[in-house]
Amino acid sequence: MTQVLSSTAVVGVIACAIALLIGVYLLISPGPPGLPRERRRPATASRPGALTGAASTATNLVDQVLRRRGAVDKIAAALEGAGLSTRVQDFAFLVGVGGLVAATTGLLLAGPLVALLVAALAPLAAKIWLSVLAGRRRAAFADQLDDSLQLMASSLRAGHSLLQALASVANEAEEPTSVEFARIINETRVGRPLNDALDETAERMGSEDFTWVTQAIAINREVGGNLAEVLDGVGHTIRERNQIRRQVKALAAEGKISVYVLMALPVGIAGFLGVTNPSYMAPFTESVIGYGLLGMCVVLFIIGGVWMRKTVRIKF
Repeated sequence: MTQVLSSTAVVGVIACAIALLIGVYLLISPGPPGLPRERRRPATASRPGALTGAASTATNLVDQVLRRRGAVDKIAAALEGAGLSTRVQDFAFLVGVGGLVAATTGLLLAGPLVALLVAALAPLAAKIWLSVLAGRRRAAFADQLDDSLQLMASSLRAGHSLLQALASVANEAEEPTSVEFARIINETRVGRPLNDALDETAERMGSEDFTWVTQAIAINREVGGNLAEVLDGVGHTIRERNQIRRQVKALAAEGKISVYVLMALPVGIAGFLGVTNPSYMAPFTESVIGYGLLGMCVVLFIIGGVWMRKTVRIKF
């Protein structure tokens, strides 16, 4: 009897072990290969996630607000001048989020007045950033213009047409010249007059030198002549202007460095005192008079910066 019970127990243990091994195998086995849902249902579009849907809804609301205020075209022109391909509503949404984060940080660190001030400065900072990008892009376009004209003249001497010469610049030049010339080619392909496309490019890039180029091309298309020689003459003039501009920029570099030092000095001293001796700077954030003095300092700081910038900036 005891032997029967022991044999039955052994068989039960073995059966439990086999069942356990089968269960583990079923759990860890990869299973039969399956097709993804988009292949099994090709007509069914994948639903966006919760975060993507919320961001899309927010940007749509921002777009509606901007269209009601008529600010879409202005912001789009600023983004286009800066060379950014971001949508208007996306950029405005990012600026709003940045202002909200900055306001929250200012509220936690300094109080509600500083939070409001920082939130108001967020759109101004975005505008200044776009202006800086646009200025760099225009400066790069002006520096590349003489080489572009030389390339156009070489293409015309090789027997190419004017559109082919413009296409060669679009293919071989660097940004932003390549982008702007490619846009000119694309606009002429859809039926826009070449003179209008060139004039708009000159206006968008703010280049007086390119305005001369467009006028030379327009006159040559009306009266005829050797356009390659005309472009050589215009290119020589532009090279001379660029040389003078670079010389003036080198001579004004010392003044610009002085501007940066004078602008950074008050901010650096205030930050140093705020870290090393907070009680010395505390009265500025504990009373209405202190906030008024801070606001006056900011206004005078901006006025001085603009004045010094106008002093060292020379226009041609």
